[in-house]
Amino acid sequence: MTETTQTQPPDGAFRPYIPRSPEYRAAAQALRGLRQDLFHDAFAYRPLPRASADGPLGRRLSGRTRRYAAWRPHALVAAAGALAMLVALAAQAEGPVGLVTGLLALVPVLLTLVRPVGAFWVSLTAAAACSVISGGFGDWPWQPGSIVSHLTVLTVVAIRTRPRTAAWMWVLTAAYSFLAEGLFGYRFSTNSAPVLAVSAFALLAVTVWHVRRSAEQEVTAQQSVTAHERSRRALLEERTTIARELHDVVAHHMSVVAIQAEAAPYRVENPPPELEKAFATIRENAVAALTELRRVLGVVRAEDYAAPDAPQPTLADLGTLLANVREAGLDVERAVTGAVRELPQGVELSAYRIVQEALSNTLRHAPGASARVEIGYVLGGLGLRVVNGPPPGPAPLRPSPGAGHGITGMRERVAMLNGEMTAGPAPDGGYEVAVFLPVPSAGEDAA
Repeated sequence: MTETTQTQPPDGAFRPYIPRSPEYRAAAQALRGLRQDLFHDAFAYRPLPRASADGPLGRRLSGRTRRYAAWRPHALVAAAGALAMLVALAAQAEGPVGLVTGLLALVPVLLTLVRPVGAFWVSLTAAAACSVISGGFGDWPWQPGSIVSHLTVLTVVAIRTRPRTAAWMWVLTAAYSFLAEGLFGYRFSTNSAPVLAVSAFALLAVTVWHVRRSAEQEVTAQQSVTAHERSRRALLEERTTIARELHDVVAHHMSVVAIQAEAAPYRVENPPPELEKAFATIRENAVAALTELRRVLGVVRAEDYAAPDAPQPTLADLGTLLANVREAGLDVERAVTGAVRELPQGVELSAYRIVQEALSNTLRHAPGASARVEIGYVLGGLGLRVVNGPPPGPAPLRPSPGAGHGITGMRERVAMLNGEMTAGPAPDGGYEVAVFLPVPSAGEDAA
């Protein structure tokens, strides 16, 4: 026969885990919520903030009236407190009893402006005090002034806190009503049922408002995140497009360098070994650079992307572009100033794409308007200006909004070349895009 003894764990040791039932955990969590909502820092100072002056009412006002309109929540609460006080005075006979019950109805309402949770406890206490002071005059346990005051307090506190707090306030209000009826209700006619019903409807309306407001805030936040992600995705797509095009341009030039380096020794009769070795080194470096370029930048290509067979477009191809947009219905003219010269292919490609995108935006957003393309060859670079007028009165076509990548792509191309760009509405109601792409001189390139 064996005997089992249980010893208590020493101080500081971990006690064995004892599982709790779901009901116990739910009750404990509920009590923690009650303590946190209505007992912890119940009389903390939490002033009611002023209303926004940018609301529908504030925008219609101006000057001092608009500043005063920001205090309208405080004025509404004060008016509700004054109404509760008048109801309490009207329900009691003239004298100190009426004055005291009126003040007991006013103070909790005003207290919601600075200490909302504390105002609830003061309102319950004031309701009990009014019933005792009135000596059972009228219904029990809620006097007329206390009803208006407590309903106002419940509504204001529920608006300023969260739905769980509103539920706890209604539960405690019901507990007070049932306790007062159970102790002294047999002597009076009771009115707890209508008070609890009206307060439940009021708190339910506030809870629905809270839920709707939270949903609107979540939708607004989600829309902001979506817009940010859309803008970021557009930026990445434009950078990918630019990287593809530059990959094709650089790959073409590196291929030419490799071919010329391989063919150069055969153009010279009996070339010295040093020259053959130098050209062989140039070709090897060009091929190695081309291989690395394709390996690194190849990741930006989609699986279905195929490199164009024709060379990338340049400013010399603007005539074909303008002819195409004219066939699409856009009246466009071109003006070229300065000495036309050949520019680096990256600059030529970016300039062509910027003009192409600006004209496409004109077709989409200002159908029926005319446009003008100005190209200026200056000493330090290339200037571009694409401006369109406002669409005609009754537009022949509706604007067709695009994906919103146009301006983003232009800015990316300009930033890649260390250029400058401005885009915005023109004074006549149209839209203007102005770009300057710097082009270093031959001396700067050599340096």
